[in-house]
Parts: sequence; structure tokens; C-alpha cells
Amino acid sequence: MSAVWWAVIATCAGCYALKLAGISAPRRLLDHPRVQRFAALVPVALLAALIAVQMFAHGQSLYLDWPRTAGLGAAVVALLLRAPFLVVLAGAAVVTAALRWLIG
Repeated sequence: MSAVWWAVIATCAGCYALKLAGISAPRRLLDHPRVQRFAALVPVALLAALIAVQMFAHGQSLYLDWPRTAGLGAAVVALLLRAPFLVVLAGAAVVTAALRWLIG
């Protein structure tokens, strides 16, 4: 078996162990205010990190893609206007695609 398969198996085992730890955690631990606050903020932080990496990284270097940045700006404006999620996605996609088409 190659090293890649060992890495896949180890990752699967780790994910399973993490899921099992979450299921078997006692209720008093899950009801703790710090744990609840942490659980509420982690998805936001992970999504923000994913957006930052996808927006401003190209390989191992920083890269500013203007159409993509404008699409993100359109999404932020739509979110501030409390637009539905599909409208936010469509607005970002349309702005990005239009700028890519104009710039060439």
C-alpha cells in the first residue's frame, strides 16, 4: 500500500474518532457557555479563512484577482441589503463573470 493510502486511512480514522468524541461528550460539557460560543464562532472563522485563501492566494503567493474581488464586494453589498442567499450567489457570479468578460 502506498503512503497516500495510509494518509487517507489515517484521515478517515481521525475523522471517525473526532465524530465519536463529539457524540459521546457529556451534555454538561456541551451546555457550557464557552463551548457553545466556540461552536457558534468556529464555522464563521473557517468560512472566512476559506474565502480569504480562495480570494487572495494563487499557489504559494498572494494574488489579487480584481473580478473575483468585485464579486465578493457585490456579495457583501447584497448581504448588507439582506438579500436572499441565492440572490447573493447570483449577484457575485454575475459581477465576476461580467468583469472577466469585459477584461478578457
